[in-house]
Amino acid sequence: MSMATETARQAELGLHGHELRGAAGRAVIAELVGTFVLVLAIVAVAVAATLNVAVAGGAYSSETVALAGGGALAVVVAALGPVSGAHLNPAVTVSLALTGRFPWGRVPVYVLAQLVGALLAAVAAWGAYGDQARAVAKLGATAPAAGVSGPRVLLVEALVTFVLVLVVVLVANDPRVSRGSAALAIGLALGLAILISGPVTGAGVNPARALGPMIAAGQWRDWWAYVIGPLLGGAVAAFLYERVLTDQGRMAST
Repeated sequence: MSMATETARQAELGLHGHELRGAAGRAVIAELVGTFVLVLAIVAVAVAATLNVAVAGGAYSSETVALAGGGALAVVVAALGPVSGAHLNPAVTVSLALTGRFPWGRVPVYVLAQLVGALLAAVAAWGAYGDQARAVAKLGATAPAAGVSGPRVLLVEALVTFVLVLVVVLVANDPRVSRGSAALAIGLALGLAILISGPVTGAGVNPARALGPMIAAGQWRDWWAYVIGPLLGGAVAAFLYERVLTDQGRMAST
């Protein structure tokens, strides 16, 4: 295979070897289902921890939310990566489109699928844990800690999403990294992001994860920061990868 042919072939592939010219409907459904699983894992554990629901002798701690989120993301990426690229996050989808690695025409349906998946996950947690899940635990909706302003939320959300998206584009675009290793790295990156941002922002790291429970719970505090922050952080990570950390970026700078 010639170099030109190989380059053209790579341009047709998204994250995890996802065929960008493949069936759009199947990819969109995968994004909805994958986001549902991811957000359900996070919010269900957050609700159980808030309500102090006993689990084999004791309730969940807040650190368990990071474990659940990271584990769920690793599982979904490994399972659905080749089907849709396993974006599962509008910050990932928009960042890839900004750098030309994902078609803009598919951005609206991907983002809509992610938002619907997150909303359904919040409703499912409500059904599983009852009315207290909404009235007391707010369905795991993100909210700033006491004394934390909207701009500070935006900053923290941008920082942790930068870390997540940078790991995603580095490992998911490198054919030398196995799918299992990529999934593990991405899951660990999300777990780390949740641990860092949780005490300050409640750990959105994903506009869909933030907005889905907010809509279901009627919890709207500083919602804009949970959208703009991750989009900014993801965009910076994607451009850093594209302009500096890839072979093409390094060659362009010389």
